[in-house]
Amino acid sequence: MRKLALLVAVGLLASLALAACGGGDDNDTTAETSTTQTTTQAGGGGGGGGGTVSLSADPSGALAYQETSLTAKAGNDTIDFDNPAPLDHDVCVEDSSGKQLGCSDTVKEDKASLTLNLKSGTYTYYCSVDGHRAAGMEGTLTVQ
Repeated sequence: MRKLALLVAVGLLASLALAACGGGDDNDTTAETSTTQTTTQAGGGGGGGGGTVSLSADPSGALAYQETSLTAKAGNDTIDFDNPAPLDHDVCVEDSSGKQLGCSDTVKEDKASLTLNLKSGTYTYYCSVDGHRAAGMEGTLTVQ
């Protein structure tokens, strides 16, 4: 009985550890949709306002987003990210000083979202998967 309890405990810990990794190597072939929201204060954006903008990865598997610029209103902004490609991608946002404000989950053939409280200004969004940003997978987010 103690061995069974120990095995169950080890299995739970392993499951939690894998879940904390963010799903980078998910080989599940079902068409599930996962949505993750991360909220970060980017200073002075206020509690309201904002909106939702859509962003898609190139469906052919190229290291690019379909949109190279996005516009949003100051406040709580959500980036709905769609990655139809069979490659892992995410979307991260940094401010003009290069400080990372947040990242979505890394997904392939799936969707994720990122919510940030942003004030007016210019931000950069990019894919943080190794080599993707260097290959040009980034864009400009203008918050008004």
